Amino acid sequence: MRLTAILVAVTAALCLTACSGPEPFGDGGPITPDQAVRGALEADDDRLETGEHTDVWTFPAARGERYLATLESGDFDPYLIVRGAGVSLENDDSGRATRDSLVDFIAAEDGEVSVTVTSYAAGETGDYRLRVRRIRDQGEPRPQSLRLGRSQSGALEAGGPRRESGQYVAIHEFQGVSGQVVDIRLTSDDFDPYLEISGPDGFTDANDDDPENDLNSRIVAALPADGTYRITVTSYAPGQIGRYQLTAATADAATAAGWSSGMEAAAGSRLSMGDTIRGALADGDEQLESGEYVDGYRFIGARGQRVRIDATSTDFDTYLMLTLPDGGQRENDDGPDGTDARMDEVLPADGEYVIRVTSYEPGETGAYRLSLSAGQESARQQGVQAGQRVFAVMVGVSDYGGTTSNLPYTDEDAVNLEAELRRQGVLNPASVLLTNAQATRASVTSAIQRVAARAGPDDVFLFFFSGHGVQHPTTSDRELDGQSEHLVLRDGEISDVELARMLGNVRARLSLVVLDACFSGGFAREVVNRPGVMGVFSSEEDLTSMVADRFQAGGYLSHFLRTGLAGRADENGDRLVTAGELATYLRRQFRSEVHGVEAETRDGQRNYQNLVIDRGGVQVDDVVIRLAGA
Repeated sequence: MRLTAILVAVTAALCLTACSGPEPFGDGGPITPDQAVRGALEADDDRLETGEHTDVWTFPAARGERYLATLESGDFDPYLIVRGAGVSLENDDSGRATRDSLVDFIAAEDGEVSVTVTSYAAGETGDYRLRVRRIRDQGEPRPQSLRLGRSQSGALEAGGPRRESGQYVAIHEFQGVSGQVVDIRLTSDDFDPYLEISGPDGFTDANDDDPENDLNSRIVAALPADGTYRITVTSYAPGQIGRYQLTAATADAATAAGWSSGMEAAAGSRLSMGDTIRGALADGDEQLESGEYVDGYRFIGARGQRVRIDATSTDFDTYLMLTLPDGGQRENDDGPDGTDARMDEVLPADGEYVIRVTSYEPGETGAYRLSLSAGQESARQQGVQAGQRVFAVMVGVSDYGGTTSNLPYTDEDAVNLEAELRRQGVLNPASVLLTNAQATRASVTSAIQRVAARAGPDDVFLFFFSGHGVQHPTTSDRELDGQSEHLVLRDGEISDVELARMLGNVRARLSLVVLDACFSGGFAREVVNRPGVMGVFSSEEDLTSMVADRFQAGGYLSHFLRTGLAGRADENGDRLVTAGELATYLRRQFRSEVHGVEAETRDGQRNYQNLVIDRGGVQVDDVVIRLAGA
């Protein structure tokens, strides 16, 4: 599944059509910020693994600077992929009125950013226009004066002031008096409006949907004191832009009272984050096939968003059901107290969700309270710090200097992994990369000792190896097959027992041992020997591992580990790659890409290459890495 960046959107009126200056034509290469280029996706261009043609453009980014990359085409559905400078984002559709694509980001570090121009569907070709702009810090939006009784037009614009959550904002101010009732309405044909108001004495209110007009927004409020009141115009979803109309007028007490009474939401209405509403199951309501009454409420969610849904009642045992945009369903019966229901979810996709409140037993009726709020990471996940927290020793041996047969790409496996972890901004500078002649017994042993000594209880220690693996006869009663496993370095070997001893001094939060070598599964029982250690091995202990030529990788595990840690393993889009997600992603890729790859034992028995994963005491939701933007 292609990762959809949350903090992106644009409409057809984007200023791409108004920019000036030379626009060279090309099929990728270096560009400078504030430059527009034209190009074409063609049948002979490079392709993604999923079949889409690509052109790759690069530019230098500076830490803390904000950039806006925009892509438009009349020939295909544009898709942008941005990598580098601590950023990893993708975007398909940038607004409701256009297929064009936009990525709005802040560089986390100095470095080169690659902008991959591609299409949403495989095989699409045609002309396109790409522009990269450096966005100067807009700071707090300058408030615009608003007079009660008048209507005012405005626009949320790409590149304008925005929140960390990705919504663009505009501010309007008016002078109010104590006891005054105001009726504020926000309408737009371009985006889903969201209104907020704040003022003296800590007064705040917000609204997503006007009950009289589903997508537009309205607030009716009695002002608590004399002073300046600030109206914030923004969008419900991140990144939306376009024109809006804002109207503020005085109203009477009856209007305010009627508005307040309407806050008891009717079944079928849309909820916003932070809403708590009252409802009731009653005779005549819609019923499930099993006889339970049910009320449904809608909300718009984004992939990776954490939400908490609570349903409480003193009249019946509440039951929650959540229908996903693709029609899938999740359910919960008992919350913290056993009769109320609670769901803590990471939303898997952008789109409309439906919450259904029902009862555990058929035919139950009564009042209930439903709330939708922002969810929280688990306590274990909240403790995982972002930044350069991966302390890695990465070893790849392709050139064995005549001591045994050489291998293609295995040195590049380590190089590419190191580069990807740097791009993600998670690799600690203390990490060590050893390839070919550098990868001796002494250097690997020394590197593990040095790096392990630097990794603390908040860090991840990674040992990665791609190269030859061999077996030797042994009399150890720990080896049921009578064979011990060894990694082959440039000048010798390291056995499974030796590697376990080397890794025994690691005191990191999590240790990840990844071995892409023949017979590597035999290391599992030795190295996954204490809490906090997870092992991933490219083959079972008596079978060989094959070179992944079609991916230009020394091994399938090496290739899929790199793509998984680049974000593809982040199945729910919350910017955390957990142990469970990484294991699931690797197993899924092996099932689809390695299912027919033959392997054999030392004595010539033939079978197929299979992945071995041992999480030991590492829990499914334990975080392996926190991606940029989490």
